[in-house]
Amino acid sequence: MKIVIGSRRSKLALTQTGLIADELRALGHDIEVVEIVTEGDTNRAPLTQLGGTGVFATAIRNALRNNEIDLTVHSLKDLPTAPAPGLTIAAIPPREDARDALIARDGLTLGELSPGAVVGGSPRRAAQLAALGLGLVTREVRGNIDRRIDYVRHGELDGIVLARAGLSRVGRLDEITETIDPLQMLPAPGQGALALEIRADDTALYDVVRGLDDADTRAAVTAERAVLSRLEAGCSAPLGALAEISEDLDGSLEISLRAFVGRTDGTFDLRRSQTGPFDHPEQLGHDVAELLLADGALEAFTSDGQAPEPTPGGLLPRDADPVTVQHPQRRGA
Repeated sequence: MKIVIGSRRSKLALTQTGLIADELRALGHDIEVVEIVTEGDTNRAPLTQLGGTGVFATAIRNALRNNEIDLTVHSLKDLPTAPAPGLTIAAIPPREDARDALIARDGLTLGELSPGAVVGGSPRRAAQLAALGLGLVTREVRGNIDRRIDYVRHGELDGIVLARAGLSRVGRLDEITETIDPLQMLPAPGQGALALEIRADDTALYDVVRGLDDADTRAAVTAERAVLSRLEAGCSAPLGALAEISEDLDGSLEISLRAFVGRTDGTFDLRRSQTGPFDHPEQLGHDVAELLLADGALEAFTSDGQAPEPTPGGLLPRDADPVTVQHPQRRGA
């Protein structure tokens, strides 16, 4: 089968696309990769100003709907959580390490950086760094991996926090000065996972791509993103979540889910966790979100501690370009 894959032009996006292209070629398919420029690639404004996650997906999704490409490989954490009309996530392959990682000057760890040191990272990372009480100053930065690391190499930042998975995929693990324990910093929902998106009516390609799906990864990220969905928060929100699959005492699979919301200035932070059955990851995510809401989670999204006015269809403004993650099936089913 001839399969045209659309990809963003960044080194990381092309690397991730290349990994999937190689797997499909190994199955005997003819693969072509087409580069697509998105607003998130050309506009250097903070994501909070651009409107969140959709800036990375819209152009590629339009190419899918217009039959210009057949498949695209997203970083799952960059995708909104509600359905994208006419499209479906056909597979979520096995996840890379979901943790965040620090690259700091002089090989320093978070605990070794002096109070007042400037560390780059997203609002989610800034909120959790503030909650650690280390006296670090955070700055939101954007750009590809090379550009963000260069801020440290050129002395503009004392450190930068990035997804370890991305560093692994582009071969820069040796520059990490500390892989951050999730007890200190929970990753973005879906971090480290890829999402393979196709047109919903392309049943032939669905049958091909579905073989790359990993049930454990799909269950974990479904739970994480259900927290995000229930709180109606985008990728620019100070929210982290991590789900892990394990076996209980009778051998049944279960999901342990932890989540965090906080303010970037450190004046509010909240963590909650819960365990639930493997077959109901979305319900588990909603349950953890309800725990957060009951204990004041909406304060994290305001500057004055007052909950925002409800918006039509949700608690916070909804991103205009959403997608859903389908329910997983139990391994071996």
